[in-house]
Amino acid sequence: MLLVDAIFIHNGGGKVLLDYLIKELEKTNYKIFYLFDARLKKYIFDIKPNNKFIFLEASLFKRHEFYKKNKTAFSKVFVLGNVPPTVDVSADVIGYFHNAVYLDVPADFSFVDRIKYKFKIAIIKYFESNVKLWLVQTGYIKQQLETKFSKEEKVLILPFFPALPQEKGIRKSSTFLYVSNAQANKNHKRLIDAFCKSFDEVQKGELILTVNDLFPDIYNYIEAAVAKRYPITNVGFLPKDKLAEKYAESEFLIFPSLSESFGLGIVEGINAGCKVIGADLPYLYAVCRPSATFDPYDVNDISRSISGAITSNQPTSFSKVSDEIAQLILLLNPQTSL
Repeated sequence: MLLVDAIFIHNGGGKVLLDYLIKELEKTNYKIFYLFDARLKKYIFDIKPNNKFIFLEASLFKRHEFYKKNKTAFSKVFVLGNVPPTVDVSADVIGYFHNAVYLDVPADFSFVDRIKYKFKIAIIKYFESNVKLWLVQTGYIKQQLETKFSKEEKVLILPFFPALPQEKGIRKSSTFLYVSNAQANKNHKRLIDAFCKSFDEVQKGELILTVNDLFPDIYNYIEAAVAKRYPITNVGFLPKDKLAEKYAESEFLIFPSLSESFGLGIVEGINAGCKVIGADLPYLYAVCRPSATFDPYDVNDISRSISGAITSNQPTSFSKVSDEIAQLILLLNPQTSL
């Protein structure tokens, strides 16, 4: 039986990957046990009756107890939440590493968040030997993971991501879409400040954000800018079809994040015909050839890039990655060994 360990996955890009993985796994005849984060109880998963699932509190202790009780229950384990099992189970364990914050915690994180991440980093280092194979989304993350946690022969590049519906829309000139939650590394405040600065100078442009009220600090920051009559629209979390419409209507996908393992929005934006303007950081070049870049720590430089995109023509962006879900599904076959 295959165990899909999705503890610590409950929103953002991780939730998108989990939904896609479940959809594809349920097309197989694999016997599967899903371990879900309790924060996902509000969602309905389309899982066959012969497969099993439980919801568990996102606790390292609760997860440890689960593995202790089920040490010999599975032939293969797929960990989607970055952190290895804290028990050496009698199964081939595959870890999917897709959170670059564990490689380098941004200084913008609060003291409490930095402590939490550093604790999990220590856990990953200590129990890394419980993972037989790590999967990552880009060559850049492979290099970083090998440097910090693992051996070269244990890391395989295998990105997977769902395609959005191809929607038709009237693309609006000088529109900048940023599809992301508002975790600290996503850099929303600098982006908002930079957009407002650019608008003061060129009196043109629209910024579209997807921040819900689970991030009240950034949500209120957006509201304050809107109250000052800046053309910023916060659409919150959107279902796939509505999100695809926003991509189709936007000229630019702007991506100021300080830390990414992949940047799903970048790939989605390019596939929808957007030009990408993003942070001048290695993760961006690992997934695409952008139209323009900026220093994500410098509000003035972000503002200059926005103004430049509005006032001059930008080259087309190109993706460097493809969805390899078929290979992943084969790798997860519980009847084969690594």
